[in-house]
Amino acid sequence: MSKNYDYEKIEKNARLKDRIRNGAVYSVLIFWALVVLFPFYWMVLTSFKSYSSYNSEYVPKFYAANPTLQNYIDAFTAVPLAKYVLNTVIFTVCTTALMLLVIILAAFAFARLDFPGKNAVFTFFLALMMIPGELVIITNFVTITDLGLRNTFTGLILPSVVSVFYIYLLKENFSQIPDELYKAAKVDGTSDFRYLYRVVLPICQPTLVTVTILKVIECWNSYVWPRLITDDPAYFLVSNGIQEIRENGFGRENIPAMMAAVVVISVPLILLFLLNRKKIMSGVSRGGLKG
Repeated sequence: MSKNYDYEKIEKNARLKDRIRNGAVYSVLIFWALVVLFPFYWMVLTSFKSYSSYNSEYVPKFYAANPTLQNYIDAFTAVPLAKYVLNTVIFTVCTTALMLLVIILAAFAFARLDFPGKNAVFTFFLALMMIPGELVIITNFVTITDLGLRNTFTGLILPSVVSVFYIYLLKENFSQIPDELYKAAKVDGTSDFRYLYRVVLPICQPTLVTVTILKVIECWNSYVWPRLITDDPAYFLVSNGIQEIRENGFGRENIPAMMAAVVVISVPLILLFLLNRKKIMSGVSRGGLKG
């Protein structure tokens, strides 16, 4: 009887400790979730506040007393925001498509083909990741300017069609495919391009989806390069549009209109990530595993 009582007491204490530990873990996670999500909440909240009510709040309010959609109307009428969104879509789609073509072929060459100096070239590629981004921007700016490609989509797109990190990620992913498949395909007379299209790409689809989504997000959020290489409104992206709202649309104090524009621009990316979050996690984790 005593032993049973001791076992029950130990089990009860263990359950209590588990509850306390789980409660502490969930409390920390909830706290950090609130910290991360609060800026998004504040952005959306501010976008529904009128210009006058926002500026009259000496103490910020965590609710909108009189919500309005006028800020969203102003965001599209003060500047051609729809045109900037279209330019961003063109820039994002073209850049992502060209980058996928380049990195897939490069990664396949490094992973499967044998050619003199392959390891040395790949090491040189990895070494390029050590170069600060600012130096690359300066070099790209001088090159694009000398070629007369400023204020063109070509000038916007060309510097972003190669990514050493994505080549490395895909190369590691391609290398996980058994060599037997490649040898069997060559015995059957399959060309390298057909093997890449029929075997490699379907197997590595999660990683390709991950790279595509990450590149889309990178292009959509691009700010420094578009601001540097374009001064013609016909080629402005959404990053330029937000800055133009801030500087020219209403003056530097109309934060609600800026927040409305940011909400409009952010929603597609948030939906894209939420709809593909499992594929992104699967692709990143798969690309980091060997064997």
